[in-house]
Amino acid sequence: MIRILLVEDMHMVRGALVALLSLQHDFTVVAEIGRGDEVLPTALLTLPDVAIIDICLPGLDGLTAATRLRERMPSCKSLILTSMGKPGTLRRALSGQVNGYLLKDAPPDQLAQAVRKVAAGQRVVDPDLALSAWDCAESPLTSRETEVLKLATDGAEAREIAAALHLSIGTVRNYLTVVVAKLNARNRVDAMRIAQDAGWLPG
Repeated sequence: MIRILLVEDMHMVRGALVALLSLQHDFTVVAEIGRGDEVLPTALLTLPDVAIIDICLPGLDGLTAATRLRERMPSCKSLILTSMGKPGTLRRALSGQVNGYLLKDAPPDQLAQAVRKVAAGQRVVDPDLALSAWDCAESPLTSRETEVLKLATDGAEAREIAAALHLSIGTVRNYLTVVVAKLNARNRVDAMRIAQDAGWLPG
């Protein structure tokens, strides 16, 4: 029996996925949660074989949650199930060593097959998306530049970003200037759009 932890913040989608997974004779959903920061403590408590995780989650994004899960509980495999089909997002997922990456519009039987393969130690990635990710350029931004741009994209002002990252306001502004230059953007808003379209920003 494959023990599954389901992480999805939309209640209706989560309910539908639990119903779908429960139809499989060899699956049992041991827990269903809606926050990324609950992934690790819930997994340590319920001991799942596979965690099916959305990327966009409150508390902690799904890719970060999957990385922490792998570090603390390597016996639990992670399968990202998301509507984010951007090559850059897949590259970040693979660099975080997730075991599978599947889009939410995949057929139900494909999800079941992916869970079984991931549980068996195989890596599962949509072939078309994998090919586009291979062709996609890596982000030119450093991790700190990405953090600053993500906060700016979320609507934070320079003063708020500086406080959150323990930087001076001048340093934050310098980072944003560098980001605009690296992305060949017209301005900060354009830089945000470019990074989001490429999937270079965390969920």
